[in-house]
Amino acid sequence: MSEAHRAIDAIWRIEQAKLIAALTRFTRDIGQAEELAQEALLTALEQWPKAGIPDRPGAWLMTAARNRAIDRMRKAKLASTKHAEIGRERDADQEEALQELEDALDDPVGDDLLRLIFISCHPALSTEARTALTLRLIGGLTTEEIARAFLQTEPAIAQRIVRAKRTLAERKVPFELPRGPELIARLASVLEVIYLIFNEGYSATKGDDWMRPQLCEEALRLGRILAGLAPQEAEVHGLVALMEIQASRTEARINAEGEPILLLDQNRALWDQLLIRRGLAALARAEKLTPSPGRYVLQAAIAACHARATTAEATDWSRIARLYDVLAALEASPVVELNRAVAHSMKSGPQAGLDLTDALIGEEALKAYYLLPSVRGDFLVKLGRLSEAEAEFRRAASLPRNARERALLLARAEACRSP
Repeated sequence: MSEAHRAIDAIWRIEQAKLIAALTRFTRDIGQAEELAQEALLTALEQWPKAGIPDRPGAWLMTAARNRAIDRMRKAKLASTKHAEIGRERDADQEEALQELEDALDDPVGDDLLRLIFISCHPALSTEARTALTLRLIGGLTTEEIARAFLQTEPAIAQRIVRAKRTLAERKVPFELPRGPELIARLASVLEVIYLIFNEGYSATKGDDWMRPQLCEEALRLGRILAGLAPQEAEVHGLVALMEIQASRTEARINAEGEPILLLDQNRALWDQLLIRRGLAALARAEKLTPSPGRYVLQAAIAACHARATTAEATDWSRIARLYDVLAALEASPVVELNRAVAHSMKSGPQAGLDLTDALIGEEALKAYYLLPSVRGDFLVKLGRLSEAEAEFRRAASLPRNARERALLLARAEACRSP
């Protein structure tokens, strides 16, 4: 790839979402907007290597896309000359839309991008479709990159994206920001998608690698964009804080062979202090915005307890246990209860954790969740019940889909047999 093409690729990553957002407002059709944006990119690939990259590449791409839109409108107008009255109404609508598109050239981010984020994460779509469409339109990833990140075939991802766009078109989802209670519900969907992307990068559910850093980076970028567009939403800042702090541990989470290193065993000198500072600042903003923190603010506060501890022994487990108590009361989730059990075990001893964990054994949602037997195994090791612990680790190893996790659990099972 030439230097010019590398520069174009970098510019496209930055400008794509804003361009598609503005064009969607104009066309009211995500599929058509993406086509116009792609045509503008092709024009840039033809012209920029010869003429040089313009001073305002984003505005150049918007103008090119606008010109393509005008061409399409003229063709549509010629095809409907027998309907003069309708044509005059269309002309008025198109002139207004074109003026909006002109205004978008000077809008550095604007509401269009926020609208596009809410459409990409619309509840009418499945979680998988929301994730793929968000990464495609907002993250700027290619279909190939999304497929590789989630270890799926490119045709499957492409079909998922096509179906998502078709669903939005068929349901005539308006290109506008939701209001009132709908805004809260839709914001929760947006945050869920971003965090899902981050978690898949942070602890991959499939394949041979423990992490997929590209997905973490994309989720963080999406979260930072959303925080800039919705600065008064505490949960947005809470999610950004949580991701910043968790991402700070990336270099310490695997050894030279790519094997996972658990939180309490990590070399904290390798934690990224810049990301920690950014995370703590985002958490402070979130806490100022609300007297009643939600799930992401609470999780960020828990992550902050780890980030502030210079050693594992210095961790404030009493505060973490209290925060998990609040989170469990807010969100009735077996996974939260399992994490709460770990916190209370660190505060009050392994038997306290085992008692809380045993109460979860019958939970349907945890039957195939490898961390339940893994956590029980850890408590049993600390209580000296090694044969029981070995059985739990082996059961846990039969559940995860990630090869690194499986190897770690089998190693822990073998350790229980050592004299």
